[in-house]
Amino acid sequence: MLPSQYAIQNKVISWMLVLIFGVGGMIAFFSLGQLEDPPFTIKEARIIVGYPGASAQQVEEEVTFPVEQALQQMASLDRVTSTSGAGLSQISPEILNTYGGAELEQEWDSLRRRVRDMVIRGELPPGTSEPLIMDDFGDVFGLMYAIEGQGYSYSELEDYVDYLRRELILVDGVARVDVSGARERQVFVEISQAQLAALGIPIQRIYDLLRTQNVVSNAGEIRAGTETVRINPTGEFTDVTQLEELLISDPGASQLIYLGDVADVFQGYAEVPKEIMRYGGRQALVVGIAFTKGVNVVDIGAAIDARLATLEHARPVGMELNEIYNQPKEVSKSVRAFLFNLIAAVAIVILVLLFFMGVKSGLLIGLILFLTCSGTFILMLSKGLELQRISLGALIIALGMLVDNAIVVTEGVLMGMKKGLSKLEAANAIVSQTMWPLLGATVIAILAFAPIGLSPDSTGEFAGSLFWVLMFSLFLSWFTAITTTPFLCDLFFKEEIRKGDEDGDEDPYKGFIFVVYKKLLDLCMRNRLVTVILLIALLAASIAGFGRVQQSFFPPSTTPIFLVDFWLPEGTDIRATDEYVVEVQNALAGDERLEFAHAVIGGGMPRFMLTYTPESSFASYAQFMFRVKDPANVHTVMEEVDDFLEEHYPEASTQFKRLEIGPSPAAKIEARFIGPDPEVLRRLSAHAKAIIREDPAATGIRDDWRERTKMLRPQLNEANARRLGITKQVVDNHLQGAFSGMTVGLYRDGTNLMPIVVRPPDHERLSIDTIHDVQLWSSTFNRYVMIDEVVDEFRTEWEDSLIQRQDRKRTLTVLTDPDVFGADTANDLFGRIRPKIEAIELPQGYRLEWGGEFESSTDAQNALFASLPMGFLAMFLITVLLFNAVRGPLVIWATVPLAIIGVTVGLLLMNRPFGFMALLGLLSLSGMLLKNGIVLLDQINTELHSGKDPYKAVIDSGVSRVRPVSMAAITTILGMLPLLADAFFESMAVTIMFGLGFATILTLIVVPVLYTMFYGIKHRPLKELQDLP
Repeated sequence: MLPSQYAIQNKVISWMLVLIFGVGGMIAFFSLGQLEDPPFTIKEARIIVGYPGASAQQVEEEVTFPVEQALQQMASLDRVTSTSGAGLSQISPEILNTYGGAELEQEWDSLRRRVRDMVIRGELPPGTSEPLIMDDFGDVFGLMYAIEGQGYSYSELEDYVDYLRRELILVDGVARVDVSGARERQVFVEISQAQLAALGIPIQRIYDLLRTQNVVSNAGEIRAGTETVRINPTGEFTDVTQLEELLISDPGASQLIYLGDVADVFQGYAEVPKEIMRYGGRQALVVGIAFTKGVNVVDIGAAIDARLATLEHARPVGMELNEIYNQPKEVSKSVRAFLFNLIAAVAIVILVLLFFMGVKSGLLIGLILFLTCSGTFILMLSKGLELQRISLGALIIALGMLVDNAIVVTEGVLMGMKKGLSKLEAANAIVSQTMWPLLGATVIAILAFAPIGLSPDSTGEFAGSLFWVLMFSLFLSWFTAITTTPFLCDLFFKEEIRKGDEDGDEDPYKGFIFVVYKKLLDLCMRNRLVTVILLIALLAASIAGFGRVQQSFFPPSTTPIFLVDFWLPEGTDIRATDEYVVEVQNALAGDERLEFAHAVIGGGMPRFMLTYTPESSFASYAQFMFRVKDPANVHTVMEEVDDFLEEHYPEASTQFKRLEIGPSPAAKIEARFIGPDPEVLRRLSAHAKAIIREDPAATGIRDDWRERTKMLRPQLNEANARRLGITKQVVDNHLQGAFSGMTVGLYRDGTNLMPIVVRPPDHERLSIDTIHDVQLWSSTFNRYVMIDEVVDEFRTEWEDSLIQRQDRKRTLTVLTDPDVFGADTANDLFGRIRPKIEAIELPQGYRLEWGGEFESSTDAQNALFASLPMGFLAMFLITVLLFNAVRGPLVIWATVPLAIIGVTVGLLLMNRPFGFMALLGLLSLSGMLLKNGIVLLDQINTELHSGKDPYKAVIDSGVSRVRPVSMAAITTILGMLPLLADAFFESMAVTIMFGLGFATILTLIVVPVLYTMFYGIKHRPLKELQDLP
């Protein structure tokens, strides 16, 4: 029994199916998670190892190299990059793209074990800190609030933020609450060197006392009768003032000297912060909230808003909670916009069907479309897919294809009934004829998207939901076409359609469009060779014209936020960078077009969206985030801010960028020079930067080794030092204590462990001129001596403050971006500078690699094309199996390249770049064209099997397929209209609209022409055909 017959005869089951798809789909829709972008894992961790006092080169050789060596043994490692700076190593291992989920967790565990084993084996030098491994580097803080208040101290801000953090972590669906911009609390002991020297007290004695007095140590236990009593002597500090009562005089001395006699003891915050947050020029703390996986972020956002409303009473008057980024709101806005696009697309499709196929047919196919979309939501829920940019976009892309099968069946039923068949007979006839060809065509359309879903890298993970949604919806469209559509045809259509010609003599193809098409087809058939040559010429012209199409990887986001990277010369103190930032924010504070101006000094912002990559920690770096009230003003405001910074801060290097939708490398264009000698690398970098500066479209030209920095080198007189009993370590410790302060122990305050820092008062340490006043303790003479007695001179030298490495080799990267205010894309700029930079003569042992957008897009396309051959082979085999022939499928496949004609015309006409999403659109086009070709070829075979003359069979098949093929194309093209307003999908929409529009016309002409050529069918005039049966 055919599915159509079963559906019509078993109406209760068919109604149940309609209800399950309709009601169940709606329930599933409201149960689906909602996200801004599809979830994908950041396969990068960060290992941070401190090595105080070491130069960048020492850090590289003694810390970075052995850690890289240990990581290199991991089979899953894709690449490892590192930054070695003075006293700090930052190593970033990246796992192969084929790993994900639980596998990735196992790899991070393996990484931890390898680093821990290194420490146990003593492979790191003495003085290094415990390696800090951050494998949660990819966590996204979808909600960020800046807390600031005019007139409030930092400690008051910190107390309120700590309260907020403890409350917000309790909200269901919240995974982490982090605070950025926090400063470390410390206990300061300020001792004047002059007083210590006068009293003859060695500073080391104070260090030792503070280090040993306040430790938690075991004093044992004693048995008292039947009990065991623990012994715990007093002496620990329970209050900061108790430190002043610490006895520091010589043992047995008649005069007792306490620490408070020579020092000021107080609590404070680290003098040099690691990062600073500024909101509107005021100091702020930023609370970042990360969500658990698979949740509906819109619901969690509402729950957090509700919790904040209940906590409003605890917020001090004048302290503001400013929203920096609210992913739930962005998601809600994005999903609403997409739903509107989806509803608009469905409405357009139904209107088109109503216009071309009549009210009943239009409503019937519209209902089938609704049921197919609803059923897709059920399958999405079972697969664990969320509503996000890609999955909703996939539904819009699929709309035209979803109605395609239903149109073929509905058209077949109507034509069958006009030929005198009953509803059941007409349904059975069309379903039995088209069921398997439609399935084959549907599978081929799905396989066209398979390279996306099966791509093993991050791109496949990012765009994989496109494949799954299309597969679910297209399979459902085939299923509903052979079951629900005949059932609804039975309900909607009346037997009266069979009026008149019960013998089936009425010609249903008398319409104007059919007549014009028949004459055009006949003209092309008469001039087959000319037609083919003309098509080849058009194809060649479009391929040549494609070179004029702009190329880009992913477009920027439409969120009205832009970022400014602000680089001061390397070596700039973070507090000086902060002063610059405050000036900029205060200068722009009066601009009414800005919603807010936020900045982070010393590093990047917390990762607030998946495609944002935070910058590493640099004291000379700041990043501004500006949100503009009206999206239309973004470009204008960016230009004005750029002009302001260029005019007032010429010493700073700036880079403007919009939020990215896809992967976002450090710069759009990166030239990596790899080799051993820093001098040679810097010379190559200077040459490359000079070439890039010649191009007016290049901005933000810099390299990642930055400028060399000054270093003060006291020249130790070994003979004098040895005579006085002073070692290099003594000199180092006294200099550190005299300027930065020496951390000598911990002070316990409840749950807080605060470092105790011993340092001189401000007037003795904040000027470089006081370096000559530093006094050192001579163990030989038991007195202080001036530093000049053991140091001959203080030399200023230059050093590499940063050494970058990639895959264990020194790598200097030159970075640049196209001017965001110009018309050139990164690919345009890259095309101009690439040959010039590649022409630079490289010494032996040095090489050049390209990174940035070129590398990202190449990697993505390589992963995509790796699975293309198998996908296309499977598609070709299916067409061969469908027709049990080779020539027929070759006819269909010959039309696929013709899609490029319409694509080139569309992209050039609409001035849109060809990016990754347009490439996906081109792949989907191949599936659509093959589907149309299969339906047409199947009709030709059916006509031939009925005994018709071969030429008449070809002509009649073309005419009978005009409406279904054209309808599917028109609905797809018009359904794409809403996507033209979306930056992410616009190039894909243009590709499909123009490619499909042009290729559909060609399919209806080219397939018959090529078929007659391949099978040697001679042309016959139309008048002759009228007399043939």
